[in-house]
Amino acid sequence: MSRAITRRAFAGAGLSAAIASPARRYPIIDSHVHVWKKDPKYPWHRDTTDPPEKDATPEMLLELMKANNVERTVIIQVRYYWWDNSYVADVLKQHPRIFHGVCRVNPLDPAAPDHLSRLVEEQHFHGVRLSPAADARGDWIRGPLMMPLWMRCRALRAPMCMLTPVTRMPDVAALVEKFPDLTVVIDHMADCPLDQPKELEKLIALKRYPKVFVKISHTWSLSRQPYPYPDSQEQVKRLYDHFGPKRLMWGTDWPMVEPYCGYAKALAVVRGEMKFLNDDDKSWILSKTVERVWPFS
Repeated sequence: MSRAITRRAFAGAGLSAAIASPARRYPIIDSHVHVWKKDPKYPWHRDTTDPPEKDATPEMLLELMKANNVERTVIIQVRYYWWDNSYVADVLKQHPRIFHGVCRVNPLDPAAPDHLSRLVEEQHFHGVRLSPAADARGDWIRGPLMMPLWMRCRALRAPMCMLTPVTRMPDVAALVEKFPDLTVVIDHMADCPLDQPKELEKLIALKRYPKVFVKISHTWSLSRQPYPYPDSQEQVKRLYDHFGPKRLMWGTDWPMVEPYCGYAKALAVVRGEMKFLNDDDKSWILSKTVERVWPFS
């Protein structure tokens, strides 16, 4: 994987140079990556049934970032470790100026708010991610443990990231209604199927809350067309029309993107292929929106 990513990094450098704008005056920030390492020091959770065969280390990521002129990145705790955030915590210690981290806590644990406080205050995470499933297994999002966890997020000023299908957006809206001053980020356009455009209205309904942001990632996995994914771009355009660029942010979802288009093209699809975006729009989606949610200063 390292050699393959190295080749992609050099290819990405050429691709980035080809689409670079000499007028750009902002740092490119990736809002969504994962890292992991097969290491007894950082064991997979006992219930992980599909652990990755290859590593995705910060060193590999930094190589790609350098090749594509990406200056900073938000690391999202990967599901293989479940609630053990120790690997990402150690990565954050090593690269505090380059990476911010979003942790996971167990939403079924009454002590989750206290775990979150420790992760934010002692290990310097900048947010938490919840992942309610679409079926009954995710109905905890409507349960009594959500209020104290969201209250703690608000007290800590820690953004709440939601990885959940678009069908859960009404449940998210019910919580946002109670915590309108809490920053909430919807991952991957809520993975709304492109062949169900009416379902996107459930996500668009959140535009009335000014502190809700949307990641326009997963253009590559949602699309049924080849790069540059014109069908996915149409969905991004709808979100752009409703939320505006100041509430949208890009993200690669590396290394999950590698079997699809790779890191460089995940950036190029926003920088060079979304013709409805002007230079100012790109400055927000590629940088300033992420800084609004996760300031690196």
